[in-house]
Amino acid sequence: MKKNCWESKKCGREPGGEKVKELGICSATTEKRLDGIHDGKNAGRACWVVAGTFCKGEVQGSFAQKYKNCEKCDFYQTVRKEEGGRFLLSAILLNKLINTKD
Repeated sequence: MKKNCWESKKCGREPGGEKVKELGICSATTEKRLDGIHDGKNAGRACWVVAGTFCKGEVQGSFAQKYKNCEKCDFYQTVRKEEGGRFLLSAILLNKLINTKD
């Protein structure tokens, strides 16, 4: 079964997670416009295009600010490998975020 980022990274920032009080809910767990992408829940398998995710111990900014780190992330690499030719490029995902109403 394909995992969402919070399941893979065990960050505890999903709704009801153990670190929500301390660190807050991660935006990838609630971004409904990307629900179903790469068979994930909300942006759980497209977290690299969502601002405000928590990586390497700190909150990440916009896509432009964080993408170089995301490309190196083991979870990002896993999703790319699992999806193969069905992997959606970041430009497509960003377009979906911009052009889909909440």
